This record gives sequence, structure tokens and C-alpha cells, in this order.
Amino acid sequence: MAKYLVIVESPNKIKTIKKFLGANYEVVASNGHVRDLPKSQLGIDVEHNYEPKYITIRGKGDKLAELRKEVKKADKVYLATDPDREGEAISWHLSIALKLDAKKMKRISFNEITKNAVKESLKTPRDIDMDLVDAQQTRRMLDRMVGYSISPLLWQKIKRGLSAGRVQSVALRIICDREDEINAFIPEEYWTLEVMLQAEGEKKPLTAKFYGDKNGKLEIHKREELDAILHAIKDQPYTIQKIKKGERTKKAPLPFTTSTLQQEASRALNFSTQKTMRQAQTLYEGIDIKGRGTVGLISYLRTDSTRISDDAQAMARQFIEENYGAEYVGTKPVRQNNRQNVQDAHEAIRPTDVTLRPELIKDDLTRDQFRLYQLIWKRFVASQMQDASYETISVEIQAGDYRFHTATSRVLFEGYLSVYTDSEETKEKTNGLITGLTADTGLTYISEDTKQHFTQPPAHFTEATLVRTMEEQGIGRPSTYSATITTLLTRRYITKEAKNLYVTELGEAVNQIMKTAFPAIVDVTFTANLESLLDQIAEGEVQWKTVVSNFYPDLDEAVKNAEKELEKVEIADEVSDVPCEECGRMMVIKYGPHGRFLACPGFPECRNTKPYLEKIGVLCPKCGKEIVIRKTKKGRRYYGCEGNPECDFMSWQKPVSERCPKCGGYMVQRGNKLACADENCGYVKTAEEKN
Repeated sequence: MAKYLVIVESPNKIKTIKKFLGANYEVVASNGHVRDLPKSQLGIDVEHNYEPKYITIRGKGDKLAELRKEVKKADKVYLATDPDREGEAISWHLSIALKLDAKKMKRISFNEITKNAVKESLKTPRDIDMDLVDAQQTRRMLDRMVGYSISPLLWQKIKRGLSAGRVQSVALRIICDREDEINAFIPEEYWTLEVMLQAEGEKKPLTAKFYGDKNGKLEIHKREELDAILHAIKDQPYTIQKIKKGERTKKAPLPFTTSTLQQEASRALNFSTQKTMRQAQTLYEGIDIKGRGTVGLISYLRTDSTRISDDAQAMARQFIEENYGAEYVGTKPVRQNNRQNVQDAHEAIRPTDVTLRPELIKDDLTRDQFRLYQLIWKRFVASQMQDASYETISVEIQAGDYRFHTATSRVLFEGYLSVYTDSEETKEKTNGLITGLTADTGLTYISEDTKQHFTQPPAHFTEATLVRTMEEQGIGRPSTYSATITTLLTRRYITKEAKNLYVTELGEAVNQIMKTAFPAIVDVTFTANLESLLDQIAEGEVQWKTVVSNFYPDLDEAVKNAEKELEKVEIADEVSDVPCEECGRMMVIKYGPHGRFLACPGFPECRNTKPYLEKIGVLCPKCGKEIVIRKTKKGRRYYGCEGNPECDFMSWQKPVSERCPKCGGYMVQRGNKLACADENCGYVKTAEEKN
């Protein structure tokens, strides 16, 4: 009887897939990649048409020997690695490492690990798609060229062990640019005005917000402007000028892609991108469910497509009709991503069986698995439901020459909201009193509420917002977002406090070198264009060697130029004014994994080291001692008193000696301006005043 061998990537899939197939099938795992470029060298023959020099990964010899034995027993071999470019490349490497006969070997792929999906894939086997393989190995070679060419320069300039990645360097620049925006931000003052009015025949007052005048919307920037408005409307009657009724809809959400899942899991569940992908992987590979055995609960987790198969759509709509009613079933096709670079080979992330409600299998899942599965399940079901609809009422109120607005809305049909609410959706404040208003309703003034505000700087990136920005700008792909952020955190280029990402001193230094010596590598447009070229390779429209041969010479020239420039700026250790307690020599400033520190120049005879506190030449406004640059435990820089912990002064912006002429407080640098540290004061010294 014929014997068939199915090779998957992860051993966790073996049990799930094996139960779907008969006794004639053997399922084994490659445990991921089996061949790669060598770690000890570039591994690309740049002199001979850029041929890659693949070798067997260290430690995979025994695994390959085991696989070869299984191959000999089989009449047919099915390569069932993951359904993406990397999975296609792993199948190709396996075919070479195992010396598989093309007549005996076929490639199969499935978007979900279910009985139907696996059996259907065996009915439609195919050859390895070399266009996908070429796209993946081009990405690998470009990343290798950047890393192996630039990283040694970072070792020379800063310290050993640093790395420069093609995608990670751009992501670091994006974060650094945001930090620059925040540091340069100057708050601007503005005011809000609300009035409390008593409507005729109503017990409770209603609130109306200042809108503007007959010419349109007005912003109140200063107290003087507010006072002028208050003076103008004092003793003026409040009359209803217009009541507008209407309806609006809130569209059902798209099902999750890798990016949107990572974003929503970060916001709603406080998961890191790494944790989200780790938990999603277990849900995809299979969970042991009582009464069902091992079940793959979700479809493939690395995708940027929102497409849903016809079968999955039909199953979802039947489920919705049976459990919520026919009126809740979506009547429009699911909206698709509008971006040009979407790879539509996969479906969106969805449950493999919509009838497996999260609460039914809660006891079989860990807490994190349950929460993530519930999020995916609800989002998918919601995507197949009707939009929510609202009745809206807005009222325009006149007082002298000025206008005030108030509005309310009520749900007419909750639609998808009966299942799912996005974490970013804010609950609308409704003013139920205005539903009974007419143009003739009398209004009586009760009081006003005025508040001073200051505009806020751009928010620090979180993992969620960084992923969204990378996706929007075409930086990386679904499989790279989590790995990129993890690398930046591991290298200590950035640090994470609460949910916010901050650049460390080390990250600033690396970014500055990259911007100066390799502007193209950290250029967002250039990197996005490279991703587009990789897509064209996958489509068979561009030859992979054309991309590599156009990329490497420019990189090589930039590296050679940078080596010369970096040699010119490289300086000896800076001597401090701090004597070594052990031997009396003046200590020097060194760089380590956590930034600068003081070390005795007599090393190795004298091994004395101590923390480096860099003074900025400004006295502490609290106690008069020197202000020094300090860092949090996670590496974020701030300015504190050298007398800490006795003195608790600290500032995120760099303080200056000059005092605020308005309130007497201390001033800080914000870009090329000076500003009072007290935002309630709001004083800013412009460039003209500084000169």
C-alpha cells in the first residue's frame, strides 16, 4: 500500500494534522528552517552574480538525517510548510537538503488547520512557487547585506554587539523623529466655553458648546478673546435657530489582519506584539478541546488581507441568523483593504469554526488564549453583521452674534454592536433633553463654564501605533512587525514604559550614524519601494538578481565612504574631572550596553568603574546643586539633581539657567525655543527674543 509523507514546520502541528489523515500518511516536522546563509560571513558571492552560499544550519544535521529516513520509506512527499513566502522558501530548502525527486515531491498549503482544509490541499498539490521563494530569499539577502556591512561600523563607533537592520533602522528613525517632534513642541493656549440653559417645560438643564459666529467656527485662543465673547452675549436672549434631524450608520469593522490584531490586542488586552503572535500561533496550530481532540482554532496568523472565503462567510451568516436573527446578517460584501501592497493570497484572521463560541471552550484555554480567541471571534462575527444605525439630532442656538451647538443620538439598530465594540470607540455623550425641543421652545440662561487648555504634543509611539505607522508607510510585512519591535527593545535602542516607547541614548547614537552615513537605508520611501519590488518579484514581474545587483553597489560605496568619515570623527576616551579613588588617575568616559560610565584608564591594572553623571551647567531650581543627565531603569534619559535622592527634582526636557519672566519658574529647551516648564504659565521665548 502507498505511503505518503507530510512535512510541516512545527512539531505542534503533527498531532492536529495526523488525526485528519489515514494510516497511509506519516506527518513529521522540520522544526523551521534547515538551511540559511552562514553566520560567519556575508554568504553572498558579490563577485559572481550574487549567488547565495547556503549551508545547513548548525544542529539541524540530525533532523535532516531523520527526515531522509522517512523520505526513503515514502512513495510521495508533501511539503506542507506555512502558507507564506517564508514557508515557500523552507519547502524549497527542504527539497534541496533532502534531495527530493521532483516527480515524488509536491507542495501543499492550507490557510487553517482543519480537516476540510488539509484534505482539500491534498486534492490540489502543486509545484514549489519559485517566484515566492525568490522574493523571500531576496529579502533575506538584502537584510544580510545591510546587517553585515553596517553593524561593524556601529561596533567601531559605539560598542560591539550592536546591529543595523534594513527594517529596524527605519523603525528606529520613525521613533526618533517622533521624539524630536515632541521635544520641539510648543504648547498653545486655547479656551472652551459651555453654557447651561433651562429649556421651557424641562426639569433638567441642557449644555451647549460655543461654536462660532455667523461666518463659521471660531477658536478661542486667549482669555481676552473669551472675555470679549462673554461680554458680547451677556444679557442676550438664547434662541433656537435650527434643529436638524438625521440618521447615520457606523460600519461593521473589517476582520483582523496581523497588523490590526496586534494593534487591538495591545489596546484592549495590553499584549505586546510578541505576546500576541505567540498566543495566536498556539491557537492556529491547535488546542486540545474536550470531546473534539486537537483543533486549530484560527486561520493563518500572518496576513494583510481582509478577504474571507465563501465557505467561512456562509457559515458565519448562518450562525448569525440562527443566534441573532435574520435582520442582523450583513447584506453587503465585506469591504476590502484599499492599500496597493496587500498580499491577497491569505484570508483575514478568523475562527476556523464560528460555532465554537469562546465561552464554550474557555476551560480548555489559558487565560491569554481565551482573551485573544474571544477578540478574534467577536471581530469576525461583527464583520459579517449589519452596520449599526443611529438617529441624530443637532440644535443650533443663537446668543447675540454668536452660536452654540448641542447634539444627541440614539441607537435605532445596534447591528454588529451587539457583539463587538472597538477599544478606540468612545462612548458618545448624549443629551436626551433636546429630543423634545422645537424652534419655539424658550431657553433661559443659567450659567457658563469656561476652561483653559493647552495643545498637547504628538503622542509617544506605543507598539500598536508603531505597527500602524509601519503598515501605513509600507515598512516591513505582517511577519516582521513583532520581530522588528522586539529587536529594538532587546538591543536597548528603545525602551518601553507603561505602553509608551522611548528612545534611549544608545538608540539616538545609532540613529544619528544611520542618518548621516546611510540616509537611503533609513529613508521611509526608499524602504517602502524595496517592499514593492519584493512584491513584484513574488508576482514574477521582476528578476530577484536585478534588485540585489542594483542595491549592493550603492550600499558598498556608502560603507566605504562611512568608514573614512567615521575614522575622522572617532576620538579617544573623553577625560572627566573625576579622580579614581583607587589609583588617583583621572577617570575617562566609556560606553557600555546601558550608556556611558566612568572607568579608570589604568585598566587592567585598575578596574575601578562608577556611574557617569554628565553635568549640563545649570543649577537645580530646588536646592542649587548641579543638574545632571540621568536615566531611568529602562534607559530613558531625563534631567535630575546630583543631590538625588535627597532632592527629587527631575525634568524630561533640558532645563536652562534663565528664569521665566512671567512666573519666575525654571525654563526648558523645546526645539529652538525656550519655554516655561509650567504649562499653566505658557510663556514661550521665541527665536527673535533669544537673539
